[in-house]
Amino acid sequence: ERLKSLSPPDCRQAAFRVKFLAYTRFEGKTSFGMSVFNLSNAIMGSGILGLSYAMSNTGIILFLILLTCIAVLSSYSVHLLLRSAGVVGIRAYEQLGKRAFGHPGKILAALVITMHNIGAMSSYLFIVKYELPLVIQAFLGLQHSSGEWFLNGNYLIIIVSILIILPLALMRQLGYLGYTSGFSLTCMVFFLISVIYKKFNIPCPFDGFTNHTAENISIDGECEAKYFTINQQTAYTVPILAFAFVCHPEVLPIYTELRNPTKRRMQAIANVSILGMFVMYLLTAIFGYLTFYLNTEAELLHTYSKVDPLDTLILCVRVAVLVAVTLTVPVVLFPIRRALLQLLFPDKPFHWVRHISIALCLLFVVNLLVICVPNIRDIFGIIGATSAPSLIFILPGLFYIRIVSSEPMNSRPKIQAACFTALGFIFMSMSMTFITLDWVYGENRSGGGH
Repeated sequence: ERLKSLSPPDCRQAAFRVKFLAYTRFEGKTSFGMSVFNLSNAIMGSGILGLSYAMSNTGIILFLILLTCIAVLSSYSVHLLLRSAGVVGIRAYEQLGKRAFGHPGKILAALVITMHNIGAMSSYLFIVKYELPLVIQAFLGLQHSSGEWFLNGNYLIIIVSILIILPLALMRQLGYLGYTSGFSLTCMVFFLISVIYKKFNIPCPFDGFTNHTAENISIDGECEAKYFTINQQTAYTVPILAFAFVCHPEVLPIYTELRNPTKRRMQAIANVSILGMFVMYLLTAIFGYLTFYLNTEAELLHTYSKVDPLDTLILCVRVAVLVAVTLTVPVVLFPIRRALLQLLFPDKPFHWVRHISIALCLLFVVNLLVICVPNIRDIFGIIGATSAPSLIFILPGLFYIRIVSSEPMNSRPKIQAACFTALGFIFMSMSMTFITLDWVYGENRSGGGH
């Protein structure tokens, strides 16, 4: 009754105040350590498999500089999100977009998150496409593919999507970050340990790479580490790194569930998580690169098959990673479906037909994308050059500028946020330009898969 007596501006302000109190009075039950674990798992993804390839196209020093910059900028981006959310009491990425730019802002944020998650799903199924045939091949004791249908990755991703992913995706509810989060992170730690171990067990040069060595690589420098390298594929490095650090849509929900939530406490969780992933990414990239040097492929795990397709340790790593990424696909699908339902059917109650139809359409699109796109590097490149800078740089900066009205535009924080946003646009434009030039003038990449 009191809200009805207020003027429209006062009514909106009171509504935001009520919403803010509702969030601040919500008692989260997640501890600091578990929140670090959850956010680390949100950061960790298939991007780790492309980091050694990125280092092979930048050199060790340049890669370290770029990785450090992306990690620091990601931490600053979390700071902008937390400041914006703290002002209005909103802890959902799409709702921040609506608060900043109205309904178009909500649509934009939802579309960017949808695009990024579709890219993540595609990268996971790319791993299934290239790794599952090798696992089956190893179990059958085959050194080389016999050309059977069950060794064809395109058929296998369709079978896995129908038999495993679709039933999980049809569940009406799925707990936040799912029951696979702990197992996924454990698999990646196992992957890192195996990469470090294999560095000291694989000699270089290895004759299995003779047919996979690029034309511009001399045999003399085949096993020599480079500190600074610039070539045609360097354009994919920053998008791959950006893709590997995107966790921003998950920051605000984790903040909501945190016990004793404060901006400083959540920022500390983000810093610890980003630092932990920084160390893990760096170790994976260095030891993977120092194992294969210039022969590193865009998906590191696939590179080991050139050494010994029947290696027991790598087979175990493959199985663990395959199970992890397969079970993660339906977890990634749920936010996309929720965003599409909010955009297309905002006031409609739950209905199984819509629920199932959207899941089927999404899996169809992702399978088609994985079958048609010849290289996982293209997925990392396109998503890392478009949705990743939008989620890390552009949208957090714009949200901060629009929502935090207590600071004038000429204040230092607002200027920093504006520069941060501009950096995102520059990064997106340059990355897309270089990647497009590589597509137009680059070498034929239809073969080789990676």
